[in-house]
Amino acid sequence: MGKTNPGRFFEDYAVGDVIRHAVPRTVAEGERALYHALYPARHALYSSDEFAANCGLEGSPLDDLIAFHVVFGKTVPDVSLNAVANLGYAQGRWLKPVYPGDTLRSESQVIGVKQNSNGKSGVVYVRTRGFNQVNEIVLEYVRWVMVRKRDFDAPAPETVIPDLASVVDPADLVIPEGLSFDDYDFELAGEPHRLGDYEIGEKIDHVDGVTIEEAEHMIATRLWQNTAKVHFDATFREDGKRLIYGGHIISMARALSFNGLANAQMIVALNGGAHANPCFAGDTVKAWSEVLDKVETVAPGVGAIRLRLVATKQGAIEFTYKGEDGKYAPEVLLDLDYWALMPV
Repeated sequence: MGKTNPGRFFEDYAVGDVIRHAVPRTVAEGERALYHALYPARHALYSSDEFAANCGLEGSPLDDLIAFHVVFGKTVPDVSLNAVANLGYAQGRWLKPVYPGDTLRSESQVIGVKQNSNGKSGVVYVRTRGFNQVNEIVLEYVRWVMVRKRDFDAPAPETVIPDLASVVDPADLVIPEGLSFDDYDFELAGEPHRLGDYEIGEKIDHVDGVTIEEAEHMIATRLWQNTAKVHFDATFREDGKRLIYGGHIISMARALSFNGLANAQMIVALNGGAHANPCFAGDTVKAWSEVLDKVETVAPGVGAIRLRLVATKQGAIEFTYKGEDGKYAPEVLLDLDYWALMPV
C-alpha cells in the first residue's frame, strides 16, 4: 500500500462528507511581517497595536486575509490538490479577530458536486470553517473548485448545487468585541475619508500597479502552505507555466485599494468572488473599486461599506469588467464583493 497522498479526484467527493484538514498552525508576528513584505499592505488597524487599542481592541490583529490564507491553505491537499482552477466564493464571514499566538485549523464539508459535460472534471462545492485553539470559529466561507477526474469512465454523481445567498445580510455581520471608531485618528490612518464621503455607485481607481514576480508568488504559496500542483509544478500545465495563486491576487488588490480606501479597515464578509482569468509571472496587477452599498451604524462610530474590488492586468483602468456577452473581459483577474468596516 502506498504511503504518499495523490490527492482527491472528483469522484472521491460525496455530498455530506466532512474533512478535518491537517496540520494546525500557530501564527505569529512572522506571518504579519512576511505578509507586509509580499503585499503593500498599510491599513493602520493591522499595523499598529496603539492604533488598534485606540479603536477598542486588545492590540493589532493579524490581517483578515492572513487568517483567510492560513485557513484556505490547510484545505488544499484535500480539496484542490488536483484542481484545474479555483472558481469562486460566497457566504464568507470573519467571526473573530486572529492575534499572534493563535492556533488555526480548518474543517470542510462537501455541500455540492456537478460533473462537467466533458466527463473529465467536475465542480466541488465546500463550506470551510477555520477554528482557533479554543474551538471558536474565526472564519467561514463557501468555495467551489474544478477538480480533475481520475477515471474518465467513472459514473457521474447526482448533481447537487447549493443555494447560496448573493450577499451576506448586514444584520449577520459580526463586529469584533469592543471595536469603536469614536476616537479614530484619520491623520494616522492615512486618509480623511469617512463612510459619508462615499456614494453608492462611485468608482475609485486605486492608481498604483504591481508587477507579479515568480519568486514572490512561490514564497507566498509556501507561506500559506498551498500545495496545489498548478501553482508549484511547471510540468502540470501544457503551457509549462505556473498559475499564480488566486489568493495572492486578492491580497495584492486589497493592498492596492489602500489608495482611496485607507479607512476600509476590516473585512467582515465575503459576498462573492471569482478568479476571472489566469495570472502569470510578469503580469502587472492594478485595481479599482465600486461602492455597492452602505450601512451607517453597526458599532460605536463604525459603519459598513460594501465594495466590489476588481483586479486587472496590464493596461489602464477602464471601470469595466464584463462584456456585452456577460463574460469577463480578458484583462480582468479578480471580481471580489465584500463588506468592510469604516468610520462614520
